[in-house]
Amino acid sequence: MFTAGACPLDTDGYVVAPGDYEEQAQVAVDNLLAALAATGAGAQDLVKTTVYVVARDREDLVRVWRIVEAAIAPARPPSTLLGVALLGYPDQLVEIEGIASIPEAQ
Repeated sequence: MFTAGACPLDTDGYVVAPGDYEEQAQVAVDNLLAALAATGAGAQDLVKTTVYVVARDREDLVRVWRIVEAAIAPARPPSTLLGVALLGYPDQLVEIEGIASIPEAQ
């Protein structure tokens, strides 16, 4: 399963917590996990993640990664953490893509 970027959006489609890396990371990872759950998968099925963070400082990247890492634990799929200049929504700081391997139903 390939997911589109999970964004820090509420149920009305608005970016949550402008300026707050940790809260946006938590909402984005929750949205990713909800997408996985809709197919019967979970964090344990992730085989790769890519985490995009609007940041100039490595410290901001690490703050986001700590939230993502804790939320998907004990899974530890290979992951890429990137600092980017801009994401698609106004005030968006975080986006997470995931690839999961879902076993066939028997």
